[in-house]
Amino acid sequence: MKNIITQFSRLFVGVLFIISGLIKLNDPVGFSYKLAEYFSEPVFNIPFLEPLALGLALFLVILEIVLGVMLLIGYKSKITIWSLLILIILFTFLTFYSAYFDVVKDCGCFGDALHLTPWQSFSKDIVLLFFILILFINKELIKPLFSNSIQNVITYVSIILCVFMGVWVLNHLPIKDFRPYKIGSNIEKGMEIPEGAPQSVVEMIFIYNVNGVNKEYTEKDLMAIPEGATFVDRKDKVITEGYVPPIHDFTMEKDGEDHKDQFLKEPKLMIFVTYDLTLSDPSGMEKLEKLNEEAKAKGYKVIAMTASGQDEIAAAKKQYKLNVDFYFCDAITLKTIERANPSIVILNEGTVIQKVHYNDIKDLKL
Repeated sequence: MKNIITQFSRLFVGVLFIISGLIKLNDPVGFSYKLAEYFSEPVFNIPFLEPLALGLALFLVILEIVLGVMLLIGYKSKITIWSLLILIILFTFLTFYSAYFDVVKDCGCFGDALHLTPWQSFSKDIVLLFFILILFINKELIKPLFSNSIQNVITYVSIILCVFMGVWVLNHLPIKDFRPYKIGSNIEKGMEIPEGAPQSVVEMIFIYNVNGVNKEYTEKDLMAIPEGATFVDRKDKVITEGYVPPIHDFTMEKDGEDHKDQFLKEPKLMIFVTYDLTLSDPSGMEKLEKLNEEAKAKGYKVIAMTASGQDEIAAAKKQYKLNVDFYFCDAITLKTIERANPSIVILNEGTVIQKVHYNDIKDLKL
């Protein structure tokens, strides 16, 4: 019986680690955004690690996949199980921290393929920790499936294939797009809230300075505010999260006006997406004006979207001789639309019909 439970744990943990790792390796840039969120000032306050987020993301997802493979074939079982235990303890701590302090809303455990709430992510890690502890206690029952030379070949091949996949998606786009802006998605429909969808329950909190100390009061406590207290601020506390449409915070703002209703009716709209012009790849930016001219000659309306300020926009237009108008959109939304910086998106009346990395401009069908 002990052997059956151990072998089931081996299969369950190995397969889950491989699946989870492959989903994240399909989109390592997206996973790096999650790591950067953990490193940011509001969470762990270690911003010096943010520039390393992509490298760490690649290392972790490849490690996750390779450890899953090693567990399944029984390769170096003691080292493998110890590594899995350390990794799951780290993941469990992160998901508990996210859930308890309500800081990172989605750990990115399964990328954009499956969104889990922080408490769901923590529960998943607790289950994995339970099965890994079974493996840890019964390490002697994890026997190799093949000879040592074959085990070596399988392990090294899995590492090489993972590295190749990581390099490929970084220089092109995710092999499978799970995001709400994938090809075939209509942006306007993605912003719709279904009739009868649950609404958010929000409580207004009023902050008053009382004798030099800021104190919070709810609406029902307003009559209890002492005389002489000074109003400081008001904030909204979300009691229950309502329905959030897949696409939200999507804007095309210029000069204080949102133009998305106009542009989402365009039959031939090409968008250059670059969430931060100071971080955009120069080789990619240099290709945009030529593409702009070709697209306009074929009847396309061409615009650019960024979260950068006017000074950065002016500098980029001058440096790359760009003859396009830039429209503002939140950086997180632009990162969700596309991973490359810059990238090219083509819409037909609000429906995404093409998306390419700047390395793949030649694949565009105009």
